[in-house]
Amino acid sequence: MYIGGLGRSGSTLLERLLGELPGAFAMGEVVHLWQRGVVDGERCGCGVPFGECPLWTRVGREAFGGWDRLDAADALARKAAADRTRFIPALARARLRPDMRERVERHNELYRRLYAAVERVSGAEVLVDSSKSASLAHCLRWCEGVDLRAVHVVRDPRAVAYSWSKVVRRPEAAEGSAEGEFMARWSPAKTAAHWNAQNMGMDLLARAGVPTLRVRYEDFVAAPADTVAEIAAFAGLPDAKAPFVDEVTVELSANHQVAGNPMRFRTGRVELRRDEAWRTAFPAAQQALVTALTLPTMTRYGYRPVTGRS
Repeated sequence: MYIGGLGRSGSTLLERLLGELPGAFAMGEVVHLWQRGVVDGERCGCGVPFGECPLWTRVGREAFGGWDRLDAADALARKAAADRTRFIPALARARLRPDMRERVERHNELYRRLYAAVERVSGAEVLVDSSKSASLAHCLRWCEGVDLRAVHVVRDPRAVAYSWSKVVRRPEAAEGSAEGEFMARWSPAKTAAHWNAQNMGMDLLARAGVPTLRVRYEDFVAAPADTVAEIAAFAGLPDAKAPFVDEVTVELSANHQVAGNPMRFRTGRVELRRDEAWRTAFPAAQQALVTALTLPTMTRYGYRPVTGRS
C-alpha cells in the first residue's frame, strides 16, 4: 500500500492509523531509508538509531546479509537514475524504453528484496510505504512481484504551502545528518509547483492502471474511522479495525517507521483535529498566489478558490 502525494498533507498520521490495523505494517518513508537510515543512522520510529533497531537489523540481514553489506552509495545512485519527477512521463508509458527499463529494474531490485524481507520479518499481509513520491510509485509499478495499490492523499494547497513555510525541528536527526536539524522550508511558489507535480503524477499513476484510492485530508480528519475502514477494505483487510477510542480519538502504539513527520514519535491517545490555522495565519497575498498557481487541479479536487470552508 503506497501513500502518495505531497508532504504536509497528513500522510504520516494516516500511515500511523493504518499501521495499527491487524495484518498491516507501517514502514514509513522508505524512499529515505538509504540516506537517513543506512548512511546517517537517524532514529527509527521506535526511538533508537536505525542501526540499533532490532527489527530493521533483522530486515537488513534478510535482504542484504546485513546493512554493512549494502552499498548505500550505489543504492542512492540507482535512485537518481530512475526515481526522478522528470522521468514520470517515460515511466507512465505502456512500455518502457530499453535504457529506462534497465535503470528501473536495477532500482527496483533493492525494493523487491527490501519489501520481501520486511514481509518475512514483520509477518504482515500488507506493507505500508508512505514515501509519497509519485516518481517512486511509477517505478514500483514495474516492480515484479509487488502488488501495488496507492492511496493518493491530497490537501488544500494553501494549507500545504503554509505548513511548508513553518520552521519544524527534526528530532530524529543524528549529528552530521545530511538532511539537517530542521525540515525543509519552501516558498509558496515552490510548494505550489511541487503540489501540482506530485498530485498530477499520482493522477497519471491511476490512469496507467494502478488501483488508486484518493483521500482528501479534510475528509479524513472529519471521519477518520470511516476513512481507515475504506482504505482497509481497499488494501484487502476488510475486517481490520484501528484502535479508535471514539470517533476522533485513537490509541497509537510504538512503531518502526523509518522516516517521516516528527509525529511518528507520538504514542498514546491522540485526538484527530482538522488543522485550519492557515486560513488566518497565512498571508492573503500568499494564499492568492498559491490559488492562482494550482487553480485547475485544486478545483478538480473540490477546493474553493476563495478562502472559506471547503
